[in-house]
Amino acid sequence: MKYDIAVIGGGPAGMIAAGRAAQCGARVVLIERNCNLGQKLLLTGKGRCNITNAEYDLRRFVEQFGDKGKFLYSALHAFGVQDTIQFFKQRGVPTKVERGNRVFPVSDKAADVQRVLVDYLHETGVSTIKNATVKSLVKSGSRIDKLRLAEAELKASRYIVCTGGLSYPSTGSRGDGMRWANHLGHTLIPPQPALVPLIVEEPWIKDLQGLSLKNVRISVYQDNQKKDERFGEALFTHEGMSGPIILDMSQSIGNLLNGPVSLYIDLKPALDHSVLDTRLQRDLLEDGSKMFKNSLYKLLPKKLIPVIIRLSGIDPAKKAGDITREERKRLLHLLKRFKLQVRGLAGFENAIITAGGISLKEINPQTLCSRLIENLYFAGEVIDLDGPTGGYNLQICWSTGYLAGENAAHA
Repeated sequence: MKYDIAVIGGGPAGMIAAGRAAQCGARVVLIERNCNLGQKLLLTGKGRCNITNAEYDLRRFVEQFGDKGKFLYSALHAFGVQDTIQFFKQRGVPTKVERGNRVFPVSDKAADVQRVLVDYLHETGVSTIKNATVKSLVKSGSRIDKLRLAEAELKASRYIVCTGGLSYPSTGSRGDGMRWANHLGHTLIPPQPALVPLIVEEPWIKDLQGLSLKNVRISVYQDNQKKDERFGEALFTHEGMSGPIILDMSQSIGNLLNGPVSLYIDLKPALDHSVLDTRLQRDLLEDGSKMFKNSLYKLLPKKLIPVIIRLSGIDPAKKAGDITREERKRLLHLLKRFKLQVRGLAGFENAIITAGGISLKEINPQTLCSRLIENLYFAGEVIDLDGPTGGYNLQICWSTGYLAGENAAHA
């Protein structure tokens, strides 16, 4: 059977693209490498699936993607944040908004999001081929003529590539679509891990594993110059740091790793040095007869206290009231500039998304059709677009998938 449209990749962008194209009357086949559709969706938001961000101002949403954001206007006009929320609500998955405008299913189950998309494919009549490996796209002139599977060939009038990036390779994301596009003449912006935890040099970091920090400010320095800074939440891991502000800075940190990079954590950003010093003096005075190691509980999380004491060089058994001015200054410095040396990024297997991909200059933003090959479309993470944490990147999958599917159906 010859199809109107072949969609390659059964992730969020691919499922929306296939469903929308079929809804518009096209005969659609969706080809997926795995035995199940939407494998990566089940991992997002720690299994809860942060489906979008409740930023309804289109301009502000687009700004989150920097200079490349303007590419998204047509896709977001076609299928925006409110459309996404309504899409899932109409299919029995109401949503809720949490801190940072993150939108989750009320059920907190990514599997509910996956089910809606699979049902959408069934209701629109999309054919699916699972456990299928696409080997290549075969070009004839300025068009794709067919695609080669491991044991067969398949023909369609139009093709939509939604194969994702390189993050979570265990789910089958291996950068195939980027490689095909590059082989067909498209420019590939080198992919790199984005929204990824950091690995640090300090061996004692494992003692802080699992400790979450709220309302801290973290600054990134190289050559004594501040390169980035964020305020919010962070998390210590067994080998470094993660959490929203670390993930959002990871790409800019990755770009600096040609030289030494340091993180400075301000554990008390609401208090300047003099105010914090006064607070510290008061706490030490009030606990004057206690050992120093038992005097920081008002200021710091329990898990952090032994590390701070060790780094301060102050005798933990010393009476709090006997702490000298010099020792207090060392302690103050640690609270305001807790330093970590970055060793590297945790790699694609730990990255939420992939930065880089097929150059935006070679994709028509109004249709998502290739500017080089007339019957080839792209959607989702395979495109050189990436945003911060908080649902922005999944919204791009929904929006670009919808627009690509609609335009491929009407081409």
